[in-house]
Amino acid sequence: MARRGAAGGAGSRKQSGDRRTDRKAARGAERPGNVSEPVDGGLAELVPDRERRNAWTLTIDGAPQSHVDLDDPAYLSFEYQRRIGHIADLAAPAGQPLHVVHLGGGAFTLARYIAATRPRSTQQIVEVDAALVQLVRRELPLDPQARIRVRATDARAGLGKIQDGWADLVIADVFSGARTPAHLTSTEFLAEVRRVLKPGGTYVANLADGPPLAHLRGQIATAATVFPELALAADPTVFRGRRFGNAVLLASDVKPKVAELTRRVATDPHPGRVEHGRALADFTGGAAAVHDADARPSPPPPPSAFD
Repeated sequence: MARRGAAGGAGSRKQSGDRRTDRKAARGAERPGNVSEPVDGGLAELVPDRERRNAWTLTIDGAPQSHVDLDDPAYLSFEYQRRIGHIADLAAPAGQPLHVVHLGGGAFTLARYIAATRPRSTQQIVEVDAALVQLVRRELPLDPQARIRVRATDARAGLGKIQDGWADLVIADVFSGARTPAHLTSTEFLAEVRRVLKPGGTYVANLADGPPLAHLRGQIATAATVFPELALAADPTVFRGRRFGNAVLLASDVKPKVAELTRRVATDPHPGRVEHGRALADFTGGAAAVHDADARPSPPPPPSAFD
């Protein structure tokens, strides 16, 4: 769930080829229409980006899920995806391949981004909506050279099948009906995430909440029981509880590059703020950790969230 962001014979064959090229260019100049299709999670729609020639926004029941530019997979449009991109960039030296697990697939935006910025990375996408996977594969195909495997199964079940210490990076961006399912909000779930991560690996979660931010505070408290190092990036208005929006949580067993992350988030086209350490603990405000027995889905967005 996201709000949309913001960058002799040879001569005859040549003539025939030129005509084919001209026809192809003419077709490419035409703006495609929307693609709508029912999937397991509701009505999926691929909406062409009128400002980028081969880019699309995926919505499900009207809620924006992903934005993809097939011509430039390193381009990230949504605020939260850009912040996750910053964290992925800082997870290892530039260009170094990573092992990455994506919980929630959407249009595979972040997997495409990592494949473009870190060639030879090995990635696994776990997406429960098999019909959505088929739609995205058909309409927005992955680069066949990218080392990306897609599993159509529940995020937590798929995580349980990954071997201990395999992943450098685990990215959770799972929404069902614009809400994160309850079983992906608990300490038990995060213990599975930590099992899958290598020592020094990074967990990143896209969280959505609004006033009074009880869900967000609870998720920070939950992560703090499993990981010693946390940071949170969000729009200042979200931090202040003035509107519903996305916040990106980073968790690790080693100190993240907070200063560089703060600089990147602050100077982004969609500038935000990063909290960590004592300031983040104060923001959490004594919230209790969430366990499987008392887990609840994230709150539904208000009707105005996607205006």
